[in-house]
Amino acid sequence: MAHNLLGPEPVRLPDDHADLVARAMIADGASVSDAARAHPASSYVWAVLAEDALAGRGSTAGLPESDLLAYALARTGYHRGLDSLRKAGWRGQGPIPVDHVANQGALRALLALAEAADLIGETDEGVRCRQFLVDSGVTPDEVAALRS
Repeated sequence: MAHNLLGPEPVRLPDDHADLVARAMIADGASVSDAARAHPASSYVWAVLAEDALAGRGSTAGLPESDLLAYALARTGYHRGLDSLRKAGWRGQGPIPVDHVANQGALRALLALAEAADLIGETDEGVRCRQFLVDSGVTPDEVAALRS
């Protein structure tokens, strides 16, 4: 295989990644919490739980600490995503295609972390996370559009 002279190849998480298994479990009627318990390596489930906390949905609705919980959930998803990306060959730079379904959990967790960081006053972290998305070839709007 020829070496790409333009930079790192895009990373695509494997088709048997925990995110895809957890998404299928949810599609079959399981709760996101149950999917997180069954597949804690899935960044997707942590991202969805964080998004729910940010939106005031789920078990954290109305709690004053929901922004802190969202931050913790998003950070968990972010770290799970980094672990998965590294296992797939990502070395800290290069494209992470948003159209590859297995990558979407890691990207959503990163955006949720940016939003939660802003809410708790950790502005530099929010900026850094959004720049991480841009450096990965994705816009925050593209990632936000994945939310259903």
